[in-house]
Amino acid sequence: MLHEVDKLVRLKGFASVMPVEEALQCLFDRLKPSVLESELIPLGDSLKRVVAENLIADRDVPPFERSAMDGYAVKAADTFVASETNPRLLQLVKGKSVSKGEAFKVWTGSLMPKGADAVVMLEYAREIAGNRIEVIVSVTPGDNVSPRGEDIHKGEIAVEKGTRLRPEDIGLLAALGFKKVRVVRKPRVGILSTGSELVELGAPLKPGKIINVNRFVVSNMILELGGEPVYLGIVKDDAKEIAQRISEGLENVDVLLTTGGTSVGVADLVPEVVNSLGRPGVIVHGAAMRPGKPVAIAIVKKKPVIMLSGYPVAALFGFETFARPLILTMLGAPHEMRPTLKARLTRNVASTLGVRVYLRVRIYEKDEEYYADPIGTHGSGILTTMTKASGYVIIPENRDKLSKGESVTVYLTGSIWRK
Repeated sequence: MLHEVDKLVRLKGFASVMPVEEALQCLFDRLKPSVLESELIPLGDSLKRVVAENLIADRDVPPFERSAMDGYAVKAADTFVASETNPRLLQLVKGKSVSKGEAFKVWTGSLMPKGADAVVMLEYAREIAGNRIEVIVSVTPGDNVSPRGEDIHKGEIAVEKGTRLRPEDIGLLAALGFKKVRVVRKPRVGILSTGSELVELGAPLKPGKIINVNRFVVSNMILELGGEPVYLGIVKDDAKEIAQRISEGLENVDVLLTTGGTSVGVADLVPEVVNSLGRPGVIVHGAAMRPGKPVAIAIVKKKPVIMLSGYPVAALFGFETFARPLILTMLGAPHEMRPTLKARLTRNVASTLGVRVYLRVRIYEKDEEYYADPIGTHGSGILTTMTKASGYVIIPENRDKLSKGESVTVYLTGSIWRK
């Protein structure tokens, strides 16, 4: 039970908050996160996994000269000055080589016959009696031919270390004969939800109880990044139970996230409990951001503990700001950013000096230009401000407003609409 003086101190609010960049730097400086170990997995299971080493081509692709068009493989010199009014006659052959005055019918992707150095497209040749063709266009050496190694040469880097594999990357690796690839192990990220008011989805919703929404928000943000969420359940507002569950959770995860209990109310026990579990303990409590101000960061047993707000939108932006760059660093992909675009703001927006504000916006395209329409309600517990949004705009700490018509950078999380 909290002492009455402690209760009064908590209820006064945050004495100070740390600038966002300073808080993030504090986490990285104290933790010094490194890339996790790697594992070898089948190529077919590698979509969106992060490559742990440069993958080098051990062959040319394509491994031979091939036709880039349906047509006739020829010696280019045999077609010089050919035209509609001056067609060149060539003899069709069926062997594996082409000599002067000969042509060989090929299809897109066909191996080029020996001696041929160009392809005349089907529409520029006519087959005539005597197993011959009339060529009505001149070609030069290399025309309509894909040279050996046009895609990639032996010894080149096919996929760079730190790349998140896309379908096209996997296709190239398949063409190179890769059956398995070495990728960074998925970070195991624990999620512990705190709050006596929480119940699991499907449980009876009695008065005063709410469904544990954060479990699903945070779990899927982890999955989206390529991590492995480890759900640790709900724990009520009890210091002893919170301490036990966090200590147990840290044994099996690389990162531990908690939701709820991070502010300065009487029942906000998590930072104090975490601080008691080991040094250095809490290194940040309160960041100059909205939403997400109550976020706290700790290092316990050499592992990071990020304490997120219980409000879903605040938890989402706390994750976006602190957990996302940490997990990407552990995956060896710290360069990976959200897609952005420039858009014009549709109305004035007030902000607060000294606070980083995450403005949710809906993007639409009109007359070949993008517009960012701020979402009207900004409550940190209102998920529809995110479900209706195409992304968010960061209003920096040194701005107290954004003006209508101003060009802003939008970090995309959803769809763009056409108006």
